[in-house]
This record gives sequence, structure tokens and C-alpha cells, in this order.
Amino acid sequence: MTRAAGFARLAPMSEIVNLRQAKKRKARAEKEARAEANRAKFGRTKAERRKAGAERAKAARELDGKRLTGKRPALD
Repeated sequence: MTRAAGFARLAPMSEIVNLRQAKKRKARAEKEARAEANRAKFGRTKAERRKAGAERAKAARELDGKRLTGKRPALD
């Protein structure tokens, strides 16, 4: 048995990994996970934002319509 034949029976060598690229890949994955969590936590659809804006505008109109005087009182 030759020396080369003895090595062939051993487990295959591990894959060579560039640590700089591995760190960047890991950082990108973590950043994407954080972004996904923030989208779920803070994100709203355009329809939801429009509806909220319309509700705020309606509330402001109703409040202004119930004022007794035309001018707003001065805040001191």
C-alpha cells in the first residue's frame, strides 16, 4: 500500500472558506433578518397609511366644524 492510497481512505478534506466572505455573508443575513422583523413591526401597507390619513383628516374637519368661534384660541 502506498502512501497516497492510505490517504484516499480517510475522510475528505473540509471545504476551504474565505473568512472575510463568510463574515460578510453572515452580516448580510443578520441585517436582512433585522429588516424583516422591522417590516413586520413597523411596516404598513399603502392602503393602511391612506386610510389612517383619511381618518385623521375627517377627525380634524369634524373638530373644526364643532368650534364655536372661527379663530383658534392663542396658546400661551
